[in-house]
Amino acid sequence: MGTTLNDTPSADRTHIAFFGRMNSGKSSLLNALAGQEISIVSPVSGTTTDPVKKPMEIHGIGPCVLLDTAGFDDSGELGSQRVAQAKRAADQADLAVLVWNAVQHAAHPQAFDFTQEKLWYDLFQKKGTPVILVVNQTDGVSADSLAKLVQSIETEFGQAPLKVSALCKTGIEELMRELIARVRSREAVRYITGDLVREEDLVLLVMPQDIQAPKGRLILPQVQTIRELLDKKCLAVCVTTDKLDQALAALRKPPKLIITDSQAYRAVYEKKPESSLLTSFSTLFAAYKGDIGYFVQSARVIDTLTARDRVLIAECCTHAPLDEDIGRVKLPRLLRKKTGDGLTVEVVSGPDFPQDLSGYRLVIQCGACMFNRKYVMARVNAAKEQGVAMTNYGVAVAYLNGILDEVIY
Repeated sequence: MGTTLNDTPSADRTHIAFFGRMNSGKSSLLNALAGQEISIVSPVSGTTTDPVKKPMEIHGIGPCVLLDTAGFDDSGELGSQRVAQAKRAADQADLAVLVWNAVQHAAHPQAFDFTQEKLWYDLFQKKGTPVILVVNQTDGVSADSLAKLVQSIETEFGQAPLKVSALCKTGIEELMRELIARVRSREAVRYITGDLVREEDLVLLVMPQDIQAPKGRLILPQVQTIRELLDKKCLAVCVTTDKLDQALAALRKPPKLIITDSQAYRAVYEKKPESSLLTSFSTLFAAYKGDIGYFVQSARVIDTLTARDRVLIAECCTHAPLDEDIGRVKLPRLLRKKTGDGLTVEVVSGPDFPQDLSGYRLVIQCGACMFNRKYVMARVNAAKEQGVAMTNYGVAVAYLNGILDEVIY
């Protein structure tokens, strides 16, 4: 079933992720917040393997995704893979909840030096991710034992933890209020079209419906952009590329903004009215989800690529490759036309993104309609830290076509 205008894609939901040791009570806490059994709760360590995601609506937060992760003290070969999955969830988290189990601590206080918790807390601080500290299963320990744990956490982290019992449902409302407060204090609302258009501006969307367009549906970036334009009270007109001439002739005035697909850049640019601004869905999403300044700067690396270099194409969705696929066919062809056939172009899909980027001269990210901004920026920051140029589909195509300076963003 396709995405409708009323659906909120996962990528546009606030991601709230729960982290802690095995059996710290993450799953029971998530279930208590959701009011339903989402994650399996078991006394057996390692029950949660891959991150469990639950899209839902929370009053005061709006559309969000709750993520339950494996314990970060998991061990062994499978355990290390689970921890790696938890780290990927950390890249997606707009807000992190770090959980302690009061019963575990009371039974083995000498084992709790907070080393692992501090490593994860510092990771979130580095990512700029707000962290809420929570002590769960407070119903199972004495008041004195609980007070010692709370004081130890506050001393170590400079922040008092919330005291919660998922079983007895105590402290859940306080945790919910804290979640709402932290979400509301996050960055201001971002718009796909930024401040390019306002109410009653005429916007022409030129949308090729080729083999990559799902039959009977629009692709997600098109749906989200149209919905935003409607919310902004813009005058939105949609047309396929082959009807662009007729659409422009039928309009009483030139559109304020024309939005098209990356692959139609050149054709639309040659026909657009002089006064109309031009951009693409991918370029808009580059600014909406990532670092547009770094993407534009990095695109200029294309001029210095040689046949001996390696380029990484990073797709978000895991679709079966199609004829004339932009990431797997068109971009590599355009790049090799400029550098020669020896250029190595590698493609990764979904969450598969190498930690070591040092072997690449350039990373080209797709529009990332399936990922939230936090996850995309984790990739951008990784590239920056390793000194690797990173751009995106729309920016790269515009640069390769020689019209990047004419594209608005």
